[in-house]
Amino acid sequence: MGRGKIVIRRIDNSTSRQVTFSKRRNGLLKKAKELSILCDAEVGLIVFSSTGRLYEFSSTNMKAVIDRYAKAKEEQLGVNSATSEIMFWQREAANLRQQLHSLQESHKQLMGERLSGLGVRDLQSLENQLETSQRSVRMRKEHLLKGEIEELHRKGCLIHQENMELSRRVNIMSKQNAELQEKLQACEVRGVAGANNSSSTPYSFCIVQYADVPANIDVRQSQQKEGA
Repeated sequence: MGRGKIVIRRIDNSTSRQVTFSKRRNGLLKKAKELSILCDAEVGLIVFSSTGRLYEFSSTNMKAVIDRYAKAKEEQLGVNSATSEIMFWQREAANLRQQLHSLQESHKQLMGERLSGLGVRDLQSLENQLETSQRSVRMRKEHLLKGEIEELHRKGCLIHQENMELSRRVNIMSKQNAELQEKLQACEVRGVAGANNSSSTPYSFCIVQYADVPANIDVRQSQQKEGA
C-alpha cells in the first residue's frame, strides 16, 4: 500500500515539525550536493531553522557564490530596467505618432480638406468648432485692439502734458526776453543822454538886468573904451 499524499501546510506539533525539518533538510542538502556533482553546477544553499540555527552548503565557496549571485542579480535588473525603458519609449513614440496623425487630419478638415468621409453630425461638429474658434479669435483680436488703443491714449496724454510743459517754458522765456529787451532799450536811452550832455558847453551863463541901474552907464563906459 502506497504512502498517502501529505498536505503542504505548517505542522502544529513542535516535535513532528522538528523531525520533519531534520529529514527534509538532510534530503535538501543531499540533493544540492548531487546537483552540483552531476551537472557541474555552482550551488549555494542556506537554511535557517525556526530557532534561528544556520545550515548551509556550497559546492565551492559560499562568499564567492553570494557575490556571483549579487552581480548576476544586478545585471538582470539592469537588463530588465533597460528593456522596460526601451519599451516605454517605444510606446510613447507610437502614441505621439498617433496624436500627430490625428492633429494633421483635424487640421486638414479645418482647412476644408478631406470632408468626403464625414457625415452630417461630423460636419455639424466641425462647423461648431469653427464658430467657436472664430469667436475666440475675435475676442483675442478685440482684446489686443483695446490694449493698443489704451496704450495710444496713454501716450497721447503724455505728449499733451509734454506740450503743456513746453508751452509754459516758452511763455517764461518770452517774458524773460521782453524784460531783457526793455532793459537793453533803457540802457541805450541813458547812453544817448549821457553823450548829449558831454558835447554841450561846460559853463552856463545867465544875463541879469537890474532895473535900478541906468542904462547910460553902460553906454558911457563903452564910449570911454573907444576913445582910449
